[in-house]
Amino acid sequence: MTGKKVLYVSSEVIPYLPNNDISTLTYNLPKVVNKNGGQTRIFIPKYGLINERRHQLHEVIRLSGMNLIIDDLDMPLIIKVASIPKERMQVYFIDNEEYFKNRLLDSDKKKKLYKDNDERAIFFAKGVVETIKKLNWSPDIIHVHGWIASLMPLYLKEYYKDEPLFANSKVVTSIYENEIEGKLNSEIVNKIKFDEVENETMKILEDSSFENLYKISIMNSDGVIFASDKVKDSYLDIAKSLKIPTLNCGFKEGFEKEYTEFYNDKILNKQ
Repeated sequence: MTGKKVLYVSSEVIPYLPNNDISTLTYNLPKVVNKNGGQTRIFIPKYGLINERRHQLHEVIRLSGMNLIIDDLDMPLIIKVASIPKERMQVYFIDNEEYFKNRLLDSDKKKKLYKDNDERAIFFAKGVVETIKKLNWSPDIIHVHGWIASLMPLYLKEYYKDEPLFANSKVVTSIYENEIEGKLNSEIVNKIKFDEVENETMKILEDSSFENLYKISIMNSDGVIFASDKVKDSYLDIAKSLKIPTLNCGFKEGFEKEYTEFYNDKILNKQ
C-alpha cells in the first residue's frame, strides 16, 4: 500500500460515535493503510449528537461555503475537521444545518425515519466529492460504509464520470448485518435524475428500501466486502452475478492481512 491513497466514506467512526461494526472498521482500516505506507482521509456526516467542543472540531473556511443543489434547492456545504487523538488520522465532517444539525443518524428520538434521508445521502455523496476536488487529492481506492454513503459509487460512475481526479479510482463497498428497516422517500429516483444521473441500476430504487440502496452501491462498485457473518443472500447473489471481487471479513484477528491483500490483489492490481 506504499504511496497509495485510500478515501474512507462512512456513516460513522469511533471515537465520535459509539462502537459498532461500521465505526470500528472505519477507525481501524485507515490505521492499517497508514502503517503500510499509504495515505488516508475519512469522511462522515456531522450529526447533531457529535460534541464539537469535546472532540475539538473546527470549520475549514477554505473548504466551506459552497452550495450544493439538491432537488432544485441550494443547500450550503460546511466542512469541519478533527484529528483522532494519538493517531495520524484526520476526519472530515460534512455538515449542513437542514440535514445534520440537531439530527441523529437515520431516525429521530422516537425511532421514526427521517423523511429526507434520501436527500441527506445525495448531499453527503456530493459533499464528499466536492471537498476532495477542493483538496486536489486523487484517491486510488474509495471505500464506502453504511447507508448514507451508498450513493457514492453511483455518483462517481455517472455524475462525476468526467472528473479527472477520479479517473483511476476504484470503489469498494462494505456490507454489514445491522440493516435499517423501512424505506427512503419514494421520490429518490426523481431526485437523483434531477442531477442528470441515468443508470440502469437505478431501476432497483423504484422500490426505495434501504436494502435496495445497499444493492445499488454494490452494483456500481469494483469490489464488495461482507463485513458481518450474516448478510442477506441477495447481496451475495448480485456480486456473484456481476462477477465483482468479494471478501468475507469483518473486524477479527488477521483482518489486516486479508484487507491489504484484497486491496492489492483484487482491486488495485486486478487483471
